[in-house]
Amino acid sequence: MSFPKRNLWRTMSVCMVCTALQCWIWIRDSVCLAQSGWYKPATYPVCDASHQNTESLSMIHVKARKSPYPGSQVQRFPVPDSYVSWSVAWPEYEPVDYTADSIQACPVWADPDYRKEGQSEHGPQFNALDGKIDRRSFLGCYELDEDKLPLNPMGRTGITSRGLLGKWGPNHAADPIVTRWKRKAGKKVIHKRSGKPILQFVTIKRKDNGEWAIPGVFTGYVDDPRNTDNAWVETVAVNFHDETGDSVGQLDLHSGDDAGHVQWSDIDQSLQLYATHCRFLKSVTELRDAHW
Repeated sequence: MSFPKRNLWRTMSVCMVCTALQCWIWIRDSVCLAQSGWYKPATYPVCDASHQNTESLSMIHVKARKSPYPGSQVQRFPVPDSYVSWSVAWPEYEPVDYTADSIQACPVWADPDYRKEGQSEHGPQFNALDGKIDRRSFLGCYELDEDKLPLNPMGRTGITSRGLLGKWGPNHAADPIVTRWKRKAGKKVIHKRSGKPILQFVTIKRKDNGEWAIPGVFTGYVDDPRNTDNAWVETVAVNFHDETGDSVGQLDLHSGDDAGHVQWSDIDQSLQLYATHCRFLKSVTELRDAHW
């Protein structure tokens, strides 16, 4: 089917203007949750391994101990809650050593295996800004094991090495949370129980496990099923909020869309989401004084 050139040019022009407008609105209205008072990252250049943000270590990771490991049939060494902390001696602990083939292929964004002969001499500077790579953790300084590799500050996971993660230690990510107010006939919908307006957010269904999640890769530690004893995910969550609903809020997203099952979903405490995304959404509702 042919498409008139003038219509094509008009469509492209509208798309470019809309994209620029949306970017400006997102930048204007975006709020990094780290700046909202929800999370205050520690400030340190290089510090010893005894310096930790103990307040953030009160959580016990759960999904980081589940089997099988994502994208494989690898079973983690079972770790009971009482033995998660490294401070608890456990001589019987025999974690499985696993690194996915895609990581062992040494893509440009991944670290090499520093345990191999000759690699340790030129190893990274952990707990520091290592060239262009920030190897510091939002939790503070993490300890190193006998191979001089990072130990997960949240404790044992039942798997050593990196699994599907490219970097030894913290793997920094960003979670964009795009929100709008739920509206009916142009007015905000108020939840009967809380008496507060309902927020909606863009959610995407992950292909690897079928769970709904905030689009993006996966500020703080994330209880991610890809985490291992030596590699883990940390994130900075940023909220892009369309207050009036006249920009990104007008996008008609729904389940079954060509964009890989993307939809607007009501934010509520009953949501079942990937990793610790529910915690991020709760912080957004507090920030926007919305229903939870």
